[in-house]
Amino acid sequence: MKSIAKSMLFLLLFGALSIAYSQTAAELIAQADNYSTKEFNNQKAIMKLFDADKISKNNWEIMWRISRSSVDIGEHMKASSDEQLKKYEEAKYYADKAVELAPNKSVCYLRRAIVNGRIALFKGVFKAIGLVGDVKSDIEKAISLNNGSNEIMAACHYVLGRSHAKVCEKPYLVRLPLGLGWGDIDISIKEFKKAIEMRPEFKMYHLDFAKTLISEKEWASAKEQLLKVPALPKLDEDDDTFVAESKTLLEQIKNK
Repeated sequence: MKSIAKSMLFLLLFGALSIAYSQTAAELIAQADNYSTKEFNNQKAIMKLFDADKISKNNWEIMWRISRSSVDIGEHMKASSDEQLKKYEEAKYYADKAVELAPNKSVCYLRRAIVNGRIALFKGVFKAIGLVGDVKSDIEKAISLNNGSNEIMAACHYVLGRSHAKVCEKPYLVRLPLGLGWGDIDISIKEFKKAIEMRPEFKMYHLDFAKTLISEKEWASAKEQLLKVPALPKLDEDDDTFVAESKTLLEQIKNK
């Protein structure tokens, strides 16, 4: 009986410790989210996530967040540097891991699409055709799963819209032999509108939608989007840059 009682006590204590560790990992993830999305300190966010990983191994919630912060750090490194590419490749590793651990989660495919998009832009979209195709495949998978938060799903539609817009920067007959004939400006516009509908306060969506409208010479609609950017709340560390860019573009097309 004593042996059984000791075993029961051990199981109870072990269960309590497991719960405590789980709560601690959750707390660290929450702190990382705050550093990443509120304070825009992705170095501290990654430190918290690595601490969480020590407690909760092979946790897809941790993996995709490490990828997110790594991409954000990479974006602010010296452009086209070896260090920037290395950071993006590091982000890709964690995004791949997230997809492997949770192949039924929209956010994991979103994060992999974003980092592949960054690597494609680094190398040149029309020199990294395979990566561009991977972005399209992953983001369409994320949208079909449709199991992320409103913010995540808005980002999915934005990425799909931007992907079509980037591909359409080359004429159809030029990109068709490259396997990029799928690019469609009408789909791009539709997806940008969907992203904005879902998250209307996000500056970047309006700015990039305006750029696409400018490429289509839809001046009035582009101005409408650009005029919205300065009045929206600051939700991203690059929002000040987006405001400045929106004002520059508005000045450039004011007589159009």
